[in-house]
Amino acid sequence: MIEVSKAIEIVEANSIKMPVQKISVKKALGYVLAEKILSPIDMPPFRQSAMDGYAFTHSIRHQYDIVGTSQAGDHSNIKLKRTEAIRIYTGAFVPDDADTVVMQENVMANEDSILIATMPEKLANVRPKGEQIAKDDVVFEANTLITPAAIGFLACLGITEIEVYKKPKVAILVTGNELVAPGKKLKKGKIFESNSIMLQAGLKTAGIEKTKVYRVKDNLKSTKNALKEILKKYDIILISGGISVGDYDFVKEALLQNDVKELFYKVNQKPGKPMFFGSKKETLIFALPGNPASSLTNFYIYVLPAVKSRMGLFEIHKTKVIRKLTSDVKNTIGKTLFLKAKYDETNVTVLDGQSSAMLNTFAVANSLLIVPENIEHYVKGQSVTLLPID
Repeated sequence: MIEVSKAIEIVEANSIKMPVQKISVKKALGYVLAEKILSPIDMPPFRQSAMDGYAFTHSIRHQYDIVGTSQAGDHSNIKLKRTEAIRIYTGAFVPDDADTVVMQENVMANEDSILIATMPEKLANVRPKGEQIAKDDVVFEANTLITPAAIGFLACLGITEIEVYKKPKVAILVTGNELVAPGKKLKKGKIFESNSIMLQAGLKTAGIEKTKVYRVKDNLKSTKNALKEILKKYDIILISGGISVGDYDFVKEALLQNDVKELFYKVNQKPGKPMFFGSKKETLIFALPGNPASSLTNFYIYVLPAVKSRMGLFEIHKTKVIRKLTSDVKNTIGKTLFLKAKYDETNVTVLDGQSSAMLNTFAVANSLLIVPENIEHYVKGQSVTLLPID
């Protein structure tokens, strides 16, 4: 059994980035850049009007003759005298001889001329060429997550393809003779299986939209055979249950018989102690406890950072927050505790119902209070470290 800090270190050391692929920008949402992107153009590529109004050369004059119009998409070759202005619209090309745009609301106009009632500052309402970004400047550094805004920005620069890290293929193997799929009749001695649905939802928060769920009965042969096939196809495998030391827990033995390298087994923590982490070539295997709260705790602490790392992200851990306790907390077992908690702008409250089998508390929690193994007592009002999970 190892300490939490060492377990995290081992997971990080083995979570290598996925291979690189070229992908259409339109399909890149949720992927992570594998290259630095430089802008192929200035943006905007010409001086643009930021308002509907009139473009002119700033001076002490207030009256100007109207000599033309510039709409978005036009490229006007109009040469303006200092006594002249053009009607202009938002996003339109500003002629070289104009340096200022006055908003139409601040102008009295007829067909032939304008009188500026409120004179703007020089250069007002003109977006300079390259205001957003200049040609050859860095658009995004490598390891940047592609968001909807990033896709829009890349598209407005005319970029259609980028190099990204592939998303890992993830499988979930569910063990347990007692499990029944939600929606089916619940017979005596059976419980509804929820871990696979819960883990799939957690993976979606990291951008892993598609996962394959396998189910196996509690016997060594079935578990071994199922793992043999799954290990050939996936980059990350999550196993739910069967990793403790009971008579019907066959997962660890089945993994070892499939030549999975054991990197650690059991972590000095509560909940979630009976966890196995191993690898086969570049495939990572997390055998998680069957108890739902234990499984989800280990997902947040170990699995989610590994998924993010394999996707190519640098920031794989959520930023921890500091809050003040509303009650005392004791740790009498010498383990790292992960306690479901709820925090606001100032305080944090440890919630009732910390059993490893109970998800109802997890469902209303927004954080895990981390109590290190060497801390025996936190007192009310003390500042503590939280891992946000919302």
